[in-house]
Amino acid sequence: QLPTGLYKKVLVILHDSVLPYMNEPTLMMDFLTVAYGIGGAISLLALNGLFILIHQHNLEYPDFYKKLYSLLDPSIYHVKYRARFFHLTDLFLSSSHLPAYLVAAFIKRLARLALTAPPEALLMIIPFICNLFRRHPACRLLVHRPGGPADMSEDPYVMEEEEPSQSRALESSLWEIQSLQNHYHPDVAKAAAVLNQSLSEMEDDISGLLELSAYELFDKEVKKKAVDVPLEFEQVRGLFGKKNDIFAEHFSLD
Repeated sequence: QLPTGLYKKVLVILHDSVLPYMNEPTLMMDFLTVAYGIGGAISLLALNGLFILIHQHNLEYPDFYKKLYSLLDPSIYHVKYRARFFHLTDLFLSSSHLPAYLVAAFIKRLARLALTAPPEALLMIIPFICNLFRRHPACRLLVHRPGGPADMSEDPYVMEEEEPSQSRALESSLWEIQSLQNHYHPDVAKAAAVLNQSLSEMEDDISGLLELSAYELFDKEVKKKAVDVPLEFEQVRGLFGKKNDIFAEHFSLD
């Protein structure tokens, strides 16, 4: 058992400052799998090292996607390591051999959590979901289901289910993104409206959106050129603005 702070310090540098210089990187399998099972930020940071062991050293981790799925909670859009996590999640979900039920479960969970996410995270996750639809056309049923949410008395998707195969995601509809089309931030509403049209074959590049911050969004809005909007108004007469206001007989605005 290591202190949480030490786990984080080690895992942040393990994938690029330790593993490449080891004669047998597979010696770190037990350490990384245990760290991956701890949960929270430590699990997110362990993903980097696990990714190297799985792709380059044939590490088998049977419940890997189940654990990755369980890491998706409301905090995922707010943590400091958000960019790293979604970069790796994008890589893990890039294979066309993944079953449709698994990808659909990830899409639904990400969309459900997006309902409470900040705008800077939404501008990243909506293109992320669109890319998953491009890679896995079988999941487009979530968007193009006949009747959509209107024909459902309730959403069959089970958010609390830890096993993706039991979440019933493929039976559901992506009403969450439809809700985001009415988001208060115009850029988010515009991004969510993309699913109303047929998606292009080319994937969106999300690398520039992974580290988008609230400050950058605010700065962008501040730098926009203001457009003069012509307004018509009736000049105020009387204290409360009415023409025949009794107060106007006794009080003046001068």
